[in-house]
Amino acid sequence: MAEALLEAGAKVYCLDRLESPDPEFMAAKEHGEREFGGLLEYRRLDVRNDAEVNNVFSEIAGNNQRLDGLIAAAGINYLQSALEHSQTALNEVMQINYNGVFNSATAAARQMFNYQQKGSILLIASMSGLIANKGMTSPVYNSSKAAVIQLARSLAMEWGRHGIRVNSLCPGHIVTPMVEQVFQQNPAARAVWEAENMLGRLATPEEFRGAALFTLSDASSFMTGSTMLIDGGHTAW
Repeated sequence: MAEALLEAGAKVYCLDRLESPDPEFMAAKEHGEREFGGLLEYRRLDVRNDAEVNNVFSEIAGNNQRLDGLIAAAGINYLQSALEHSQTALNEVMQINYNGVFNSATAAARQMFNYQQKGSILLIASMSGLIANKGMTSPVYNSSKAAVIQLARSLAMEWGRHGIRVNSLCPGHIVTPMVEQVFQQNPAARAVWEAENMLGRLATPEEFRGAALFTLSDASSFMTGSTMLIDGGHTAW
């Protein structure tokens, strides 16, 4: 998503918990800035820390005298049944998947209010916030993503008249490093998940580039409070 925005000419900040960006980020930065003229920057951030989030967003907006958009995508999961789910894991999932998204959205909105009185925020939820995934024991993750969907609607209601749009994106299964860990623990899961949607395969991160460009640009200027479902037909059977 960051690469797609960079290719569109945006100045993009990637925020993550790593002390410094990984080689993949640096390769994307070098290629994107050379080929498309945008700028790709990195800032370390723990989304659970509200004060830290506000400070980083204030710095970014202050340096540019504006903040146009946000994609809040931090998230983790534990495959644990409800009766076996530890309180520690529950708190960690909710702190990142919900509190972190809430902190990021409100910090971004404060800067949008302060500067251009306009902006677009995309909260990354999941199709798992709309369904109970067959055979997948992740009750806390699923409910955290349902909360993100409702958060987007509620924030859209609060901020719409101030020019700030808020939507949520519900992806289906994407082959990411986190999902690859699931396959290492349960190799049979991949074939099962692939068979559960109409396209018979899993998504790649690149297939959500269009959603990022659409929701953060004026192409979606009359869209707010909406939930965009991109799941290969998983929930449409």
